Amino acid sequence: MPELPEVETVRRGLEPVLVGRRILRAEIRRPDLRWPFPSRMGARLEGARVDALRRRSKYLLADLDTGETLIAHLGMSGRMLVSGGTVGAFHHPLAAALPHDHVILDIEGGARITFNDARRFGAMDLWPTAELGAHRLLAGLGPEPLGNGFHADYLAARLRGRPGPVKALLLDQRLVAGLGNIYVCEALWRARLSPERPGRDVTGTELEALVPAIRAVLEEAITAGGSSLRDYRRADGELGYFQHAFAVYGREGAPCPRCGGAIARLVQSGRSSFHCPACQGASGANTKS
Repeated sequence: MPELPEVETVRRGLEPVLVGRRILRAEIRRPDLRWPFPSRMGARLEGARVDALRRRSKYLLADLDTGETLIAHLGMSGRMLVSGGTVGAFHHPLAAALPHDHVILDIEGGARITFNDARRFGAMDLWPTAELGAHRLLAGLGPEPLGNGFHADYLAARLRGRPGPVKALLLDQRLVAGLGNIYVCEALWRARLSPERPGRDVTGTELEALVPAIRAVLEEAITAGGSSLRDYRRADGELGYFQHAFAVYGREGAPCPRCGGAIARLVQSGRSSFHCPACQGASGANTKS
């Protein structure tokens, strides 16, 4: 499932052709994705100007001049692709509709934005902009990991007394918004922390290393356009490239790029965790090599 860097990359790709422009036509080609679309969604979108395009956690938020915000989630296989406009250095001809193109938005200026979702685990909703904090998908989300509200003191307070493994706790969107399996594995490796360490046992010094590790891996992934493992594409249709920089994720049995030990895989809460037992020891000792 796309994580924060992938969603942020899509946001940046859509912004030049969407913000400040009106939605001239909204073709809704099915009644639902993961959940039903809101009532009269096409009619409510047509004619609306997009005043801002934001990201909250893994959600795209398009603020409209009608006082509503279009909320979009890519799900497992969703793509939001631009055609008929110039994205970065690429000009993309207007695309014909494909079988899994479920929402098509024709934008003032000639661009077309297509939401394609083969597995239909994505979602779209319209909600009053002033009340976004109360939406069931956004209420209760933790701070953004790249924002000022996420720091070592905050994380220490949230992990205090919690016996669960730090890997699972970092995936809790109520603790920090937008982190997913890939980038938590990579950040824990950079911070030399075992994914099995109980959250309550992570020291202040280790958190001072973990927070910048989380920020750095996210920023580097955004610069690389995200990670393309299965279905993810950027708004211009190109692949992301951060998967080529993975230190541990998906590298079971390969040598650790830091110490040469073998990368191991374990299963936590049904998800694969990749780590280097040699330099991310479960005891938490940040042994340097």
